[in-house]
Amino acid sequence: MPADETPADETLADETPADTPADEMPAADTPAEETGRMLAGRYRLGAVIGRGGMGAVWQARDELLSRDVAIKEIVWPVQLDPAERETARGRAVREAQLAARLSHPNVVGVYDILDEDGRPCIVMELVPFRSLRDAVAEDGPMSPAEAARVGLSVLAALRAVHGAGVVHRDVKPANILLGPGGRVVLADFGIAKAADSPALTASGVLLGSPSYLAPERARGGRAGAAADLWALGVSLYAAVEGRPPFERDSMIASLTAVVADEPEPAPHADGEGEPHHHH
Repeated sequence: MPADETPADETLADETPADTPADEMPAADTPAEETGRMLAGRYRLGAVIGRGGMGAVWQARDELLSRDVAIKEIVWPVQLDPAERETARGRAVREAQLAARLSHPNVVGVYDILDEDGRPCIVMELVPFRSLRDAVAEDGPMSPAEAARVGLSVLAALRAVHGAGVVHRDVKPANILLGPGGRVVLADFGIAKAADSPALTASGVLLGSPSYLAPERARGGRAGAAADLWALGVSLYAAVEGRPPFERDSMIASLTAVVADEPEPAPHADGEGEPHHHH
């Protein structure tokens, strides 16, 4: 933002609530003029609601159907050459097509895919729920019974996703959304797959969250359905214990722990609340 706070020209910037936390505000690489921009003649961009390694997620208004949606813009890392970018784009499109065929209460719906200047944008159901990560941070760890209920819903989601031939690749508490009435939704799959190319993985951009990677992925192998189940297990451990079992001070240390270490005991997992000391 310039020091003189010039208003952005006729955008919907004034609709961004003043109390939006700083980490949800558009970063420097997303100019304020993006807000209010129309995509594909029907989606009007609103506020940035999330930002991941692969680009921003916007809240947008589908003017044609008069409903709010989420739009994930995929921004390729600079080190990709045009051919790799094209391959990755093709993967993203295929993955979105597979995802769009899925209709499951525990999976975020995919509605549409657009191409903006060679960057795919995926239009998804807007699910403004709190994530499991935020719930644990704000309310403290869950009881094993609560975690089990969440786990069964995510398992149902993964069963549907795997049945459609998609591997999620980024199951973690930040992608498990907790809605009203006990609804649990698995968000944000499909994107990591588009980036599962050696060039990207080698650059370390898209490793995913090291604490949730399965050992075969930490060793550089390909991600299969089993890696998603591993990540679900790690996520449930984190929900009950307040931190994942293989979290270390650095990415390298975490990856090494995933491959080499036994998980730390889970003192809260027996449901007693009192940590038991195993000798």
